[in-house]
Amino acid sequence: MTKADKPLKTHTTEKAIFAGGCFWCEEEAFEGVPGVISVVSGYTGGYTPNPTYEQVSGEGTGHKESVEVTFDPSKITYNQLLEIYWRNVDPFDAEGQFCDKGDSYKGVIFYTNETQKKEAESSKKNVEVQLKKPVVTEIVAATTFYPAEEYHQKYAKKNPLRYKFYRFSCGRDKRLNEVWGSKNHF
Repeated sequence: MTKADKPLKTHTTEKAIFAGGCFWCEEEAFEGVPGVISVVSGYTGGYTPNPTYEQVSGEGTGHKESVEVTFDPSKITYNQLLEIYWRNVDPFDAEGQFCDKGDSYKGVIFYTNETQKKEAESSKKNVEVQLKKPVVTEIVAATTFYPAEEYHQKYAKKNPLRYKFYRFSCGRDKRLNEVWGSKNHF
């Protein structure tokens, strides 16, 4: 077999979709994590095709603010992504996340296959055992993911002062510290 005859290694990626309140904060939680190839802010879970931010935040589409994480499963597992997700949400808030309330801000894990569904359900049970309280975060099948407008993409990097102010004034870190402990979230 010559060098030219050797089969090329294929690079396999997978997608994970999470809703955890403001997609800027979810995006930032996964950005730069080894094995994560890209993180896109967007909308999913609803019934309106090609929704806009105004439509989703107006609560008339059924969509959630979400992130689509493309990852290399040889470098990071779906379970590791779930761990990052849980540590960045309030799993007990059925009305939304932090200062953002309403259906479009609820915590949801959108699975893309049966393996992800089983792993998400198992991780939810583990969180309930760990925190000794029922978790309200939903686990549902993924639907079409619609990327958000460009000005929402990589918001924390493009607008660091505004992002930090929003995160602080929304009480996100304060509540994460209450739920997970001051050194137990990402």
